[in-house]
Amino acid sequence: MEYLKLIGILIVIIGFALKLDSILIIICAMIVTALVGGIGIEGLLTTLGKSFVSNRGMAIFILIMLVTGTLERNGLKEAATELISKFKAATAGKIVAIYGLMRGFFGAFNVSFGGVAGFVRPVVAPMAISAAQQDSGEINETHIEEIKGMASAMENIAWFFCQVLFVGGSGALLVQSTLADLGYEVNLIDLARVEIPVAIFAVAVGMTFFILKDSKLRKKFYGKGK
Repeated sequence: MEYLKLIGILIVIIGFALKLDSILIIICAMIVTALVGGIGIEGLLTTLGKSFVSNRGMAIFILIMLVTGTLERNGLKEAATELISKFKAATAGKIVAIYGLMRGFFGAFNVSFGGVAGFVRPVVAPMAISAAQQDSGEINETHIEEIKGMASAMENIAWFFCQVLFVGGSGALLVQSTLADLGYEVNLIDLARVEIPVAIFAVAVGMTFFILKDSKLRKKFYGKGK
């Protein structure tokens, strides 16, 4: 019977495999786990309330996810697609690169957009796919999957390297504590200063790589690339 408490994990795996609504999957898994685990709906709400108070940063992330899910259900993807259709010279690689630049800038101020699930999937990926479709007509399915991977990778690169630039952010504190355990005492300001050229280089390389990668994909699937 103890294994029944893991049914929430099974629900999440099956839900994502079937490409169902991500917010709905998580909520269903949460409710089922609470019922099977014996804490009930009241216990679930109590736990959520305590977690909200003690982990405000994570609570903000959850709120962003809920808001994004609501917007996505009411046409967020369509609005993003329509917006990018107005830019005739846009390509998937350029969209991903521009997002990387923007993500890196805001990441330096520790501003999160919700990550891959909260922003890249409903906004950036549809915009990049729309740009590719506008440029090449009917888009190849493999190209679509490659674009999704490119957008997600750009998010991870920009956020990973640029969040450390924010003095007092979780990433900077983690690096500082890790170095302290190894016997190196560093100030957060000095850490951010050293990280600046690394972050710029990482984002620049990512942008260049994805523009070139998209160009090769366009040449491979549609016979054109620039």
